[in-house]
This record gives sequence, C-alpha cells and structure tokens, in this order.
Amino acid sequence: MEVTSQLDWHPLLQDPTGRRMSKPRTRGKTMVIDKGLGLRAFEDLLQTSGEHIDMIKIGFGSSPLYPKQLLLNKIRLAKAHNLCIFPGGTFLEVAVSQDAVNSFFDMVAALGFSGIEVSDGTIDMDRKLRNELIKLGVGSGLSVYTEYGKKSFGSGIDIDELIDTVHLDMEYGASLITIEGRESGVGVGIYDEKGQCKDDDIRKVVKNVPNPHLVMWEAPNKAQQVHLLKTLGPDINLGNIAPEDIMSVESFRRGLRSDTFCLGQSHQK
Repeated sequence: MEVTSQLDWHPLLQDPTGRRMSKPRTRGKTMVIDKGLGLRAFEDLLQTSGEHIDMIKIGFGSSPLYPKQLLLNKIRLAKAHNLCIFPGGTFLEVAVSQDAVNSFFDMVAALGFSGIEVSDGTIDMDRKLRNELIKLGVGSGLSVYTEYGKKSFGSGIDIDELIDTVHLDMEYGASLITIEGRESGVGVGIYDEKGQCKDDDIRKVVKNVPNPHLVMWEAPNKAQQVHLLKTLGPDINLGNIAPEDIMSVESFRRGLRSDTFCLGQSHQK
C-alpha cells in the first residue's frame, strides 16, 4: 500500500496530550547539548529529530576545538532547520577570565552563531558585568540564554537570589533562564547527590518566578525528565538533552511512552 500525502496519523495518536505546540514554540522548548557530534551525525540528528529541537548548545568551551569549516557547517545546518545554535556558557566565562570578551563576540558573529549563553557556573561574576554581557548579546542580534547556579558538586539553589536573577535577566533582554544541572544531573541545582529531584526547591521556583515558561530545567537523565514532566506538565522547557535522547524526550512530552502515558490519559478526561 502506497502512503499518500492525504493519509496521516490521527492527531491524538501524534500527541495524546493535545498540548504540544508546533514551532516556533513559546513553551515546551528542548535544548540539545552537542558534545562532539561529527557533521554526518549532526545532519542525521536534524533530519530525524529537527522538528523536536529548539536549541543546540555546542557544549562547554569546545567551539574552538572544531575545524572551523566543520563548525561553520554545523551552524549553517542548524539555522536551516530554524534552530538557535550557541556556544556553551563556560566558553564565555573563559573569555571573561582571559579578558577576551570582544574577541569572543567578534568570532561568534563571524561564525554566524544565533545565540549565546551567559553563565557564572565556574567563575564569580558581579551583577553589573552580567547585565553588560546580556545587553551586548541582545545588541548584537543574538538570542541570550542565561544560567543560574554553580557547577561545583553540592551546590544548591538560593530561591530569593534565583528570583532576583530571573527578573533582572529578563529586564535586560534574556530569552530564558536555565537552572544549572550540568550534563551529569548529579549533586547540583535541583538534584541531590543521587541525581534525584529536590521537589521542595522545584515547587518554590515555580511558585515564585513570574512565569514558569521563563525557566529552562537542565535534565540530562531519563528519571529527571520523567519526574519533571509529570510534576510540572509537558510544556516545560528542558535542556542538556543528549542527541540520542531527543525522540525519547519528545515521546515523554506527548504521553507516547509508558513512563508518561498518564499525561495523554489526563487529556481524555
């Protein structure tokens, strides 16, 4: 039987929750962390899962380690799929510590990156400098994603400080504020030393931020993704998702996996 263009999956088979937004999305965004994909793997990822990805982060400070033409090709492919692609926030922290911020922004523009991440997970950064970096990114026509939290094991969340950070970062033009979770998801931010979610902290964040869709939760592990989606709903923003997990995460969001099957059933009631 030939499948024609008139034949398609029933909408509630595509998305049993009935809530998944099409792109460009204002909520339910998914950010992929690229820790060294080759160009063919990168292209395969976009062909297979591009519709389920909103942002791609070139992890850590790895951007200058790529052959320049390969990095240019990655950026070109991402933008052709209407994805925001940006270097990891640690790289901007390196630029700050090496007094090379202007050179960083010159290269970001020359390569064609469409965003930056402003973070202070490793270095100390005062509020004035954070504001300046956000404004510099916005003024350069880039999407600016900021990050709250330290990367050191055992670091947690100061709710009052986080709320202040969300308000000020948005005031200066940030698109989203990410809560640090690293690529490990263990012993940092909203995760304890076993990688389990600290529900009290999560509830405090959601209760106190002006809009929960301003927050992106770094959730590299399956159990964390499932727990956050079941606790906060399928429309939350998730970051630091491994490329090989995109279809899994999208299935979780739509109630197309056993772990989150209940999300689709609640829509039917």
